[in-house]
Amino acid sequence: MRFAKGHKEQTKQRIIETAATKFRRDGVAATGIAGLMAEAGLTHGGFYAHFSSKEDLVSQALAAALDQNAARRTHESVEALIRRYLCPAHRDTPEQGCATAALVSEIARHEPETRATFTARLRTQLAQITSALPPETDEAARERLAIGLFGVMLGCLQMARAVNDPAFSDKILESGVEAARKLAGLPEKQ
Repeated sequence: MRFAKGHKEQTKQRIIETAATKFRRDGVAATGIAGLMAEAGLTHGGFYAHFSSKEDLVSQALAAALDQNAARRTHESVEALIRRYLCPAHRDTPEQGCATAALVSEIARHEPETRATFTARLRTQLAQITSALPPETDEAARERLAIGLFGVMLGCLQMARAVNDPAFSDKILESGVEAARKLAGLPEKQ
């Protein structure tokens, strides 16, 4: 059976998008190829027509998820970034949220190519945060501040997702917003 021109690339893109969502929701280690392909509406046998290995897919899906996240953050103020990142909706939908928060602990154990993909995209995330910070200090100081700020936000989001007490989870998010705002030098709310 012949397929229309572009069918193979569209199918590959569907697998990548499905994987990006499933990896953020369930984790890479907990995601099998057969289940992933079924979720994409495809058979397991077709996987290797598109990817050399699961690691190849992980690298491409991670890049797609992080690029998608970066596209959402363009020209966002630090205040808006903090509040969007540390909100209940982001906490409750990891499959749609920040791939760094969902996958960072797993990526540390992956192949150098996947870690290189992550490193490049993390630099982009940090550059976006750096550019949103007030230009009152030099670039190197703003970059260090962005790293610390993202670390606070990332850690608070992960803790809020991990606890089984909804009120405590909300408190973690609220505390994270407060700490991130202070770190960013934003004025206290009256």
